[in-house]
Amino acid sequence: MLPLTLALSILIGISLGLLGGGGSILTVPILSYVAGMAPKAAIASSLVVVAITSAVGVIPHARAGRVMWRTGVLFGAAGMVGAYVGGRVSLLFPVRALMIAFGVMMLVTALAMLRRASQPRPACVACETQLGPALVQGFLVGTVTGLLGVGGGFVIVPAMVLFGGLAMEYAVGTSLVVIAMNSLAGFLGHIGDAQIDWSTTLAVSGVAAVGAWLGGRLVGRIDRAILRTTFGVLIIIVAVVVLVKQLGS
Repeated sequence: MLPLTLALSILIGISLGLLGGGGSILTVPILSYVAGMAPKAAIASSLVVVAITSAVGVIPHARAGRVMWRTGVLFGAAGMVGAYVGGRVSLLFPVRALMIAFGVMMLVTALAMLRRASQPRPACVACETQLGPALVQGFLVGTVTGLLGVGGGFVIVPAMVLFGGLAMEYAVGTSLVVIAMNSLAGFLGHIGDAQIDWSTTLAVSGVAAVGAWLGGRLVGRIDRAILRTTFGVLIIIVAVVVLVKQLGS
């Protein structure tokens, strides 16, 4: 199944490079159901794939000046702390309740994104977020990600657009810095917990990295309202799938 796995892996990269999110949501099912990895190995391997893909995906965005480095590093550092706190707090709640909360949060976020898509160009499309807000927003987003066990770009990009004031294309480029940092930290936490098939993992990472490069090159050629609308619709699809699965169980 390696050829099919690699063929699908390009979608991981395009999603990350073009939208700044969706990589982890696609990666785990591909590694688990298509490549045949055990669940723990798929999760650990997906963190490697997403970290490498995001790091490569940053390059075309950085070359085009669409990465707010200070915001990304501060957001990512605070997000790592928040993710740890959220992970510990999640032990206090049932998994089903957390997933329903995630679905509802995604719907609210998507509606906000779609509403912003019809609004005029923001006054500042590429402003570095101030220290305080960046740390607070990063910590809160990290907490949500750790609490719900999912999120990544689906939480980071809307936070940067809705609260940080970044235009969509800058939020996408900057989010990849945060995703790479968080994925690397997450992988380090899984070392020794799962046996990783490095040949498959690195092959998937290589193909996905090509997709991320292509996605990053496309961002500057697509209207930001279209990007935001596409992202919002994608979030709604994920939210509906999650809610139907959880409420129907």
